Amino acid sequence: MKDLEYKGYVGSVEFSEEDNVFYGKVQGIYSLVSYEGANLYELTHDFYGAVDDYIALCEEENIIPEAAGLITTAYMESAHA
Repeated sequence: MKDLEYKGYVGSVEFSEEDNVFYGKVQGIYSLVSYEGANLYELTHDFYGAVDDYIALCEEENIIPEAAGLITTAYMESAHA
């Protein structure tokens, strides 16, 4: 399954056979933003909501949301330093 994308954020898509649920987390940021759903429609809907909630929380706390790809960019910069 292809990763999910929304507002510049990329989310993984995993499936737990044990729990019979799809789940994932936003990639490329240090904050843990996770989501789940019983099917791909619910997973996608929960991913969008999780990203929106993350951005709203950052605004409420006067924190700049982490840019998507932050971890990859930081790693690449340190690897080439």
